[in-house]
Amino acid sequence: METKQLGKTGISVSAIGLGGMPMSISNRPPESESIEVIHHALDLGITFIDTADSYCKDESEKHHNERLIHKALTSYKGDVSQVIVATKGGLMRPDGNWTSNGNPEHLRETIRVSFEALGGAKPIDVWQYHAPDSNYTIAESLAPVKEAVEAGLIRFMGVSNFSVEQIKQAQDLVDIVSVQNQYSPWQRQPEKDGVLKYCEQQGLTFLPWSPFGGRRRHQDLQDIPAIANLAKEKGVSVYNIVLAWLRSKSPAILPIPGASKVSSIEDSAQAINVKLSDEEVQKIDRAT
Repeated sequence: METKQLGKTGISVSAIGLGGMPMSISNRPPESESIEVIHHALDLGITFIDTADSYCKDESEKHHNERLIHKALTSYKGDVSQVIVATKGGLMRPDGNWTSNGNPEHLRETIRVSFEALGGAKPIDVWQYHAPDSNYTIAESLAPVKEAVEAGLIRFMGVSNFSVEQIKQAQDLVDIVSVQNQYSPWQRQPEKDGVLKYCEQQGLTFLPWSPFGGRRRHQDLQDIPAIANLAKEKGVSVYNIVLAWLRSKSPAILPIPGASKVSSIEDSAQAINVKLSDEEVQKIDRAT
């Protein structure tokens, strides 16, 4: 598996990661199948796994995905010393919905529980503030995060769903290694608002969430000629083409496609070998 540096940490991780969300929300597979998916990802050389405290069905099982990932890592027969797990905090799941909670006391508590859910034996590799909450300033919400870094609960920090200005505010308080915003051929905001360019300039890793554009787009990929034809020409899946498109957009990008089946993560890992020309990238740009 090709590797790349995580931010400016000097740590190398796989150039394609694994997103854990599909293994813990509604319609998730049995736990044994999810653990098999994670183990297979590790077998393929994937060393970056993205999760969150809110990857669960609702608040009654908060931290479900973190505990699942920890169980998979501790039951894996191979070496997991180089695996980086990036989690997030700051979203709630009342009745299965998604709402922001940047209350410092909540963040202080959820960091503690995430630390324990991931094993509690070492600092959280990367903790990301999941989304800004307009009820609190960035400084207020990140104060307990800074405390957790200083206390040894968190090793590195990232942000998610942040604008350039909000990233700058965060950087005034703590060191940032990553930014996780929505980005796909159908959602190009990071190109327009300057976040992607800023990540390149600052040496930050950009983690695009929902790379296949959500469930509706996920089903429509085969119906987009620019993508379907390229997939046929190269003998790969339409998902490979989208991941290759993402990787071609910026050296800062590290895709984290979600998976709940072994076949899905196996396919995603194969995208590392797919290269698109500038002309092919532009075809997808125009089609979407």
